[in-house]
Amino acid sequence: MTTLKYERLAPTVGARILDVDIEQFKSDPELPGQVLEALEEFGVLLFRGLDIDDDTQAEFAHKLGTVRLYPELPKPEIFEVSYLTENPNSDKLRGNINWHIDGLYDQDNPGSVTMLSAKAISREGGQTEFASSYNAYELLTEDEKAFLADKKVVFTFEASQRRVFDNPTQEQIDYWRSRPPKTLPLVWEHESGRRSLILGSMHDHIEGMDIDEGRAILDRLLAQATGPDHVYQHTWDVGDTVFFDNRGLYHRARPFEDGSPRRMSRCTLLGEEPVRPVGALVA
Repeated sequence: MTTLKYERLAPTVGARILDVDIEQFKSDPELPGQVLEALEEFGVLLFRGLDIDDDTQAEFAHKLGTVRLYPELPKPEIFEVSYLTENPNSDKLRGNINWHIDGLYDQDNPGSVTMLSAKAISREGGQTEFASSYNAYELLTEDEKAFLADKKVVFTFEASQRRVFDNPTQEQIDYWRSRPPKTLPLVWEHESGRRSLILGSMHDHIEGMDIDEGRAILDRLLAQATGPDHVYQHTWDVGDTVFFDNRGLYHRARPFEDGSPRRMSRCTLLGEEPVRPVGALVA
């Protein structure tokens, strides 16, 4: 079994995989397992200039696990990420400029792995940034770990949208508030034994704490986890492919011009691991 060659992209997250081409994605039986193993270690994997087509991307995603399907789309495995006005999901995607974990709010088990390939890029901006939520936990002091171990966070759709829209209409507010809040543990104890912090644009407050005090704690933790020393910023070229471990990362798109042609093909693996609080795995 060959070992993937790589170079680190940032001290705490990310690796560029070297000497792997599109033919290996099509025919190498060892590559899917190697990708999953490397993701556990690095969180983000970059294949620069892979130029993968949608058919090959979908086929490879199926080799990794159970793929989320969109039956209404031409290719059910491929969700197009774009901000063009003709894209019916463009407004919903605008919140992606803030740190988040995909599927945290609307899925019981957040998606496990995401595969993005760049089909068109913005003229300026549009980079994607990644930071490790595992590292966010490791940055805590022992006293902080003890204090936060049993805390629960209330997530709301409204919280994420207010970070994007400065002057929302009443119709927008009513829609945001029609979606119920979701409460999750702040510290996620994974089946692997690793722990991460559940944070992002949808976090609103800490259950049972003063609203402003809890928000200040959550915002401070996210700012600490996503400081410059803990982030990999990827500047896209057409043809780049990136995999990331959605369960152990925060990510966001950097702002770019309205009407940008920026377009990605995305595959997502269904999650199989629910968010569990500290101690839930103890028999």
